[in-house]
Amino acid sequence: MNTSSRNILAGLTLVAAGIAVGWGVAQWRAGHLSGSPAANVTVASAPTERKVLYWYDPMVPTQKFDKPGKSPFMDMDLVPKYADEDAQDSVGLSVSAQTVQALGLRTAEVVQRAIGSDVDAVGTVLLNDRDVSIVQARSAGFVERVYARAPGDVIAAGAPLADLLLPEWVAAQREFLAVRALKDESLTAAARQRLLLLGMPQALVAQVERTGEPRGVYTVTTPQGGLVAELMVRQGMTISAGASLARVNGLGTVWIEAAVPEAQSGPLQLGQEAQVRLAAFPGEVLRARIVSILPQANSDTRTVRVRLELANPGQRLKAGMSGQITLKGREQPALLVPSEAVIRTGKRALAYVVDGPGKFHPVEVQLGAEIGDQLVVQGGLEAGQQVVASAQFLIDSEASLRGLLPAAPGATPEHGAHGAAPAYTVRGVVEEVSTAELTLAHDAIPALKWPAMTMGFRLSDPRLATGLAPKQQVRFTFSQQGEDYVITAIEGTKP
Repeated sequence: MNTSSRNILAGLTLVAAGIAVGWGVAQWRAGHLSGSPAANVTVASAPTERKVLYWYDPMVPTQKFDKPGKSPFMDMDLVPKYADEDAQDSVGLSVSAQTVQALGLRTAEVVQRAIGSDVDAVGTVLLNDRDVSIVQARSAGFVERVYARAPGDVIAAGAPLADLLLPEWVAAQREFLAVRALKDESLTAAARQRLLLLGMPQALVAQVERTGEPRGVYTVTTPQGGLVAELMVRQGMTISAGASLARVNGLGTVWIEAAVPEAQSGPLQLGQEAQVRLAAFPGEVLRARIVSILPQANSDTRTVRVRLELANPGQRLKAGMSGQITLKGREQPALLVPSEAVIRTGKRALAYVVDGPGKFHPVEVQLGAEIGDQLVVQGGLEAGQQVVASAQFLIDSEASLRGLLPAAPGATPEHGAHGAAPAYTVRGVVEEVSTAELTLAHDAIPALKWPAMTMGFRLSDPRLATGLAPKQQVRFTFSQQGEDYVITAIEGTKP
């Protein structure tokens, strides 16, 4: 190649390099000064960060912090409060999946099943005070002899207790025998009747009439068998007519008395069957029935005394024995939730219903009896609903922080889920009260672009008006249902 050709090739190479450098500089200037498409795409694809209002400790939600870090109250990280969380439904609460997992939140189902109103109590065997006989002297006299008896002895019916010398009976018997000797039937009958009126047994009168000899000594016997509870006669005593000689308690039946908590005493009825298990007879179940429910409760123990009667064959049951009593009640359907799922504040009981993944709302519930680790729910929940069974105190703290009101029992709140109308919570002052409508002077509602004004609201449940009065300050939750604005929850507030 000659010299001129080499010069031409070198010149072309320099020109190409210049063009390339110039194009690169132009692209750099366009990307950094004018904004290239590539740069725009990069900026557009960057995620938008959520605005954090403050940080807080879920255990102390009212305390706010301006930066993240460790909680000064608990060994845990502070949780951010985002600005977009305030746009959530006013009667519901949303919790992120990460928070649910961190709290170890568990749920439980509201179940309906038949429960029996059984009452368990501890009882003590007592003598049946309705089966008592009092042995008395029917005439004044003297105690000639006392048979070998003592308090606590068990005797049979007709067992002798004492021999009594009764002078009045001897005189009356002699008069009867003298009248009978006259052979006048009417006078004899009258004299015989006089002996009976003096208290002489029919058998003694017949014996005197048969033998023709007066009987001055009379043997007192027991009218029934049982326990000699008291023995008040001793040899040589002088007794008057009507004096008590002994008290005999029958043993054919016994009582067992139990102290039942007054909260469980309401369903008890006379004649109700019961099962008795005594410590003296392990594995044996005895049958009893309620014969008396005493009308006065013990103010110290808050219990009601209940007496049951049971048969005592062979006199096996002894006064003072103790045992377990099970009072059988009728089975009836009831709604049950775990006891741990209910928050009791002293004024009301709350449960948090699960609306969906990470979504909850508070409900005021009415409670019944406690059965083991379950509570009977008499209002506020329905079968099949899921309720929070753990970490609900943290959720309640967050709900209190946001001013969420629980739905009253029997009311139907709107949660803004599943296509329902959104609900709003606002403060106001009661102007007029009726069972169907409230007239309230309420604050401005920016979400609806409403200024502060006075208007009427329909009540979803007449019970919501209970206890309200004009000029009372309240906080209430309402939603639009058709053409009406309906209050679903309301509670009084302090001025």
